[in-house]
Amino acid sequence: MPNWYALYTKSRYEKFINQELANRNIESFLPTRKIKRRWSDRLVTIEEPLFTSYIFVKTEPINRIAALRVKGAIKFVSAGLNPIPIEEDVILSLKNIVQNEISIDSFPYLDKGDRVCIKSGPFKGTEGFIILKNDKRCQLVISIAAIKSSVSIAIDSYLVEKV
Repeated sequence: MPNWYALYTKSRYEKFINQELANRNIESFLPTRKIKRRWSDRLVTIEEPLFTSYIFVKTEPINRIAALRVKGAIKFVSAGLNPIPIEEDVILSLKNIVQNEISIDSFPYLDKGDRVCIKSGPFKGTEGFIILKNDKRCQLVISIAAIKSSVSIAIDSYLVEKV
């Protein structure tokens, strides 16, 4: 039975690879989002991949070589030699979000212990480590080595990025 797998690509090859896979009758999915960009003379809406350098491919593990033969395809995301399957429910959720044109932003995968930097607000530029994390907030510890002391703050997760 075929599964979904994440295919890592060269930068800016995602749309090309998606089209080439369709031409070869290989099922693929490239989640995109529409964003507004200011050019020198006007504001334009462009469509860009939600996950830079990744496209999802549905195939049998034994048949993945056909997808890797497309120009710009690098490798499947794997654990050792085995590609890691992605749950059908995750792909269906992404398809549903993209089809309904819900405002969507990519978000860094953050986990307990990650070193992060606050990207906006009064603590902008402050670096620390995540010690607790839930859906919307995370608890950061900021250490001051010179005085061998630390402080802890709670902050919205969307305000931090991985260092």
